[in-house]
Amino acid sequence: MAVEVIIPVERIEKAILLIRGHKVMLDSDLAGLYEVETFNLNKAVKRNLERFPSDFMFQLTVQEFNNLKFQSGRSSWGGRRTPPYAFTEQGVAMLSSVLRSSRAVQVNVAIMRTFVRLRQMLSSHSDLARKLNALEKKYDDQFKVVFEAIRQLMTPLPGKQRSIGFQTGEKKESPKDQ
Repeated sequence: MAVEVIIPVERIEKAILLIRGHKVMLDSDLAGLYEVETFNLNKAVKRNLERFPSDFMFQLTVQEFNNLKFQSGRSSWGGRRTPPYAFTEQGVAMLSSVLRSSRAVQVNVAIMRTFVRLRQMLSSHSDLARKLNALEKKYDDQFKVVFEAIRQLMTPLPGKQRSIGFQTGEKKESPKDQ
């Protein structure tokens, strides 16, 4: 059975944040994607807390929440009084067992595909970073030779120092010698 795309990938990508070193989605963003109230999503999660260990879901600290509001440029988040819950990829997958609507299943499939796509992009970026580092080392060595050659040209030759300026070959008498 083919699942139709009901949410643009870009919308999901924008909702994925990096918090505490984890790629997560906030409860309010997930509720928007599932088309349920944040309160109802959190209520369903709390009824099934055993399914959401700390590596699947965690609540932001007040400081993290304030930083997030500051970074997003929003003065308030819908009058929210408590910091949001953050769901890791595994936590989002677990939501499909808690939220049983057909939309929840379709949204979860779209989110899982987005997480996989992001992992693939990060992997290709790390390959690119390794290649770039190798090139930098290669070119650093080449430029090192050039800089050494320039330094040698700048070093004065040992022995007699030549005077700078126009010389006629005759020694002119200075006015005080006359």
